Amino acid sequence: MVSAALNKAAVLIEALPYIRKFYGATFVIKYGGSVMRESVPRSSLMLDLVLLKHIGINPVLVHGGGPEINELLDKLALESTFVNGLRVTGPEVMRVVQMVLSGQVNKDIVAAINSSGGRAIGLSGLDGPIIRVEPISSELGRVGRITEVNPRSLQMLSQEGYIPVLASLGLGPDGQSYNINADLVAGEVAVALNAAKLIMMTDVEGISQTVDGHKRLISQLNPRTAEALLRSGAISGGMLPKLEACIRAVRGGVGRAHIIDGRLDHSLLLEIFTDTGIGTMITPDTGEDEDDELVNANI
Repeated sequence: MVSAALNKAAVLIEALPYIRKFYGATFVIKYGGSVMRESVPRSSLMLDLVLLKHIGINPVLVHGGGPEINELLDKLALESTFVNGLRVTGPEVMRVVQMVLSGQVNKDIVAAINSSGGRAIGLSGLDGPIIRVEPISSELGRVGRITEVNPRSLQMLSQEGYIPVLASLGLGPDGQSYNINADLVAGEVAVALNAAKLIMMTDVEGISQTVDGHKRLISQLNPRTAEALLRSGAISGGMLPKLEACIRAVRGGVGRAHIIDGRLDHSLLLEIFTDTGIGTMITPDTGEDEDDELVNANI
């Protein structure tokens, strides 16, 4: 029993310098995809967010909702196609996207945080508006590229003790709502808020490389090396926008960006408040070559 108590004390002592360092700072957390549908890590994340708020850190949660959108589109027998990983979003599909993101997923997350002892308020990029976009292409329909982020509403809510929960929608120049990749929203919001951290919750442990036939986690990258990995074709699928958003965020003034396994209980706290962390951290370029050996690695 004494040993267990000492272990708990050691955990708190290890976390103390990080709590001091980040008191008053803003963390932007991106949450979505398959991770959002797993109940146990979901409940632990809600508690993690509440804890962060209580110790003086301001979390802002950005979410998508791809699986939930697909589910409702299937029920309504509406076809959904993708071009280069982006959902083609016509008017009918956009109505479903907006309904699911703002009306279902956002409110479910807000309710979960509030029932865990926090105070959350749900918004989308349309409110304010927080996010303005331009159409990416006529082929994609109502899919937007971010042109402006106004973080004032998020800052006001944080200052009043709330946890803002932001759905990945934006306002177009035609006054219509647009669908936006949630990873890119999180990155741009982190820059606009001058966040200390951008944290991507995903369903893998981070970015891995294969060495002698064995995968191992890359615990740290800088933007220069991360860009080399992108150019090499080693990063694909859903990891592409995540890494691109992390690079953009760190280059835009965000202190650190992290890609972590959201399937693990309390993965947010383990990444932030332990010396070793559990995922991949992207740090600012230093001009040094400490990461060059990773450029030619197989991911």
